[in-house]
Amino acid sequence: MLKNLLSICMFFCCISIINSQKLKLPSDSIVSTKHQVSINGKKINYQANTGTLPVWDDEGNEIATLFHTYYFRTDIDDNTTRPLVISFNGGPGSASVWMHIAYTGPKVLNIDDEGYPIQPYGVKDNPNSILDVADIVYVNPVNTGYSKMIADKEGKYPDKEKFFGINADIRYLADWITSFVTRNNRWRSPKYIIGESYGGTRVAGLSLALQEREWMYLNGVIMVSPADYKVLDGENPVAKAINLPYYAATAWHQKALTADLQQKDLLEVLPEVEDFTVNTLIPAISKGGSLSKTEKEAVAKQMSKYSGLSEESILQHNLVVPTSFFWKELLRDKSFTVGRLDSRYLGIDKMDAGNRPDYNAELTSWLHSFTPAINYYLQEELNFKTDIPYKMFGNVHPWNKENDNTRENLRQAMAENPYLNVLYQVGYYDGACTYFNTKYSMWQMDPSGRMKDRIQFKGYRSGHMMYLRKEDLKTANDDIRAFILSTSNQGKAAKY
Repeated sequence: MLKNLLSICMFFCCISIINSQKLKLPSDSIVSTKHQVSINGKKINYQANTGTLPVWDDEGNEIATLFHTYYFRTDIDDNTTRPLVISFNGGPGSASVWMHIAYTGPKVLNIDDEGYPIQPYGVKDNPNSILDVADIVYVNPVNTGYSKMIADKEGKYPDKEKFFGINADIRYLADWITSFVTRNNRWRSPKYIIGESYGGTRVAGLSLALQEREWMYLNGVIMVSPADYKVLDGENPVAKAINLPYYAATAWHQKALTADLQQKDLLEVLPEVEDFTVNTLIPAISKGGSLSKTEKEAVAKQMSKYSGLSEESILQHNLVVPTSFFWKELLRDKSFTVGRLDSRYLGIDKMDAGNRPDYNAELTSWLHSFTPAINYYLQEELNFKTDIPYKMFGNVHPWNKENDNTRENLRQAMAENPYLNVLYQVGYYDGACTYFNTKYSMWQMDPSGRMKDRIQFKGYRSGHMMYLRKEDLKTANDDIRAFILSTSNQGKAAKY
């Protein structure tokens, strides 16, 4: 009896100990591994440093730790002229996984040529990586990947407002970048920041914050499918009209346009639609209820031709067609929906009826291949062992969007720094951060046009993650490579 009682007590003690333990990750740690990859036919030796580096408050206390992966060539003795690229994804709340293992890094997903999942899951060498011309660090903001807040001695966590908002995000990441650059002796290197989606908002803001808070001057900012909330959250005629060129691109890809347009190349169709959007649709929507019935029907007819939607449905929306309705309506007669972030992807809803798709066809496909790949890669190839789950998306809400001056911040940073150049990369089939939204944002960022020779725009025949398509993976990396090589400004004075 006593023996049984002791056994029961031991059992519950063990359970209590297990339940009281928390999964922990060191706040400051690095695991190093050596590798080799062939890029454009040339063998590149490199090292991967994977681990954590703290964020400190003004008193020097650790308040968070950011998980990151840093790739650098080991066959180069002097890195003073070697560019450094600091890479962020978006969300907000997205881990730095998408560009890490599918775009610029030395490894890419095991997927088919158009970006769809195949098994076995995992990664393979990336012959198009930019590691031949630049070292790269992929940064996971707080609550993404393995990054997390750190409690103080009393077990109290810092206020979420220190991290979760446009300006808070920019502030602590600027501090962290400075810590990383200092620790890795990269102050003399030409520096670039790249951000995808919300990451575009982030790096636009960081461009000025790094200059004015950290006195760190960049050579380039790379905006991949950038989000500009000045447009996305707008209620003005521009915001309501600007999606039409994206509708035309998607309808062209899905063969839903009229025969005369369908027989043209995509890049022959889009300028025509852009011209109509700027010179006809925006003024028409601006007129609102004062637009005559005849004018309204004429605009709807042309919109129908360019979008693949019926004139009736366009008129029912008073010329302002929501993207969610477009994704549901375009192929409704074929019982398919089209993807939000990449409208090449198709989905199947429970019912053909309705005003929006049941799910995002492209995102489920991407998570299908990315999630097993990043978990396998970090643990088995980069040897970063932990039981903590890797957060593809973390809880960063509520997110403070107030005082978003990031577009103006980028303009100011460019004006102050003659070295600073900007590259925009977008997919024509992206329905979240549309390519024409980016063009408009780019035009408004430099309204004087005096810096346009330092701004480049590149479009690709895919969606938000244009690099998932094999052809665009090569082209887009080549575009970044050329951008870096042309803007590293070796020996050139920074002056007007």
